[in-house]
Amino acid sequence: MEKTKAVFNWSGGKDSAHALLRAMESGEFDIVSLLTTINAETHQSTMHDIPLNILKQQAAAIGIPLHVVALTPSGNIDDYSAAMARAVAHFKAIGVTHFIFGDIFLHDVRSYREQHLSPLGIEVVEPLWGKTSAEVITDFLASGLKATVVTTNEYLGYAIGKSIDKDFIASLPPDVDPNGENGEYHTLCYDGPIFKHPVTFSLGKARSRSYDVGLSDGTTQTFTYWFAQINE
Repeated sequence: MEKTKAVFNWSGGKDSAHALLRAMESGEFDIVSLLTTINAETHQSTMHDIPLNILKQQAAAIGIPLHVVALTPSGNIDDYSAAMARAVAHFKAIGVTHFIFGDIFLHDVRSYREQHLSPLGIEVVEPLWGKTSAEVITDFLASGLKATVVTTNEYLGYAIGKSIDKDFIASLPPDVDPNGENGEYHTLCYDGPIFKHPVTFSLGKARSRSYDVGLSDGTTQTFTYWFAQINE
């Protein structure tokens, strides 16, 4: 039976790697490309701050081509939508019908993806969907995938550089999602069953950045994150 042509939306982190592993294991998809979004000025991935060269190394080690979408810094949601529409047109021309993501339970995120991709003729696939966070992180720990914390919110800055293992998950405060699904932390995945060889990197000094975000009630809230310097 012919497999369904798909693109995997790659962040470089553990949930992305975990979802890719499950998609590969399903045997349903011919994953023709990884797709990642980067900041057009810094050449780093959005939110994780993984340098483009590391993302390319991940793709090479996985053995799937990487398609890069460069986003305008401080661009609005229309800029993102337009960039993704161009990516969809590129891949539909070669027969892609599905985009795969690594979301777990954020219904608003999944709805956004479906609302924007369905009209373009693309079906959204979520291999990790339908399980609890506890189940997903247990499956991740058993998968053989290896990941390191590279970004956290302001309260978890001490976790930068930590490996994702049972001890790390047990050490998280009770109000933190074990997968960091609410943005508490992000990771870089560098080894495991999807990789032909480990991706090498080192971490430099962490730095903090703050963002003022307008809320629906008209007020503004400041969010602070810690980012590791990721070196090849």
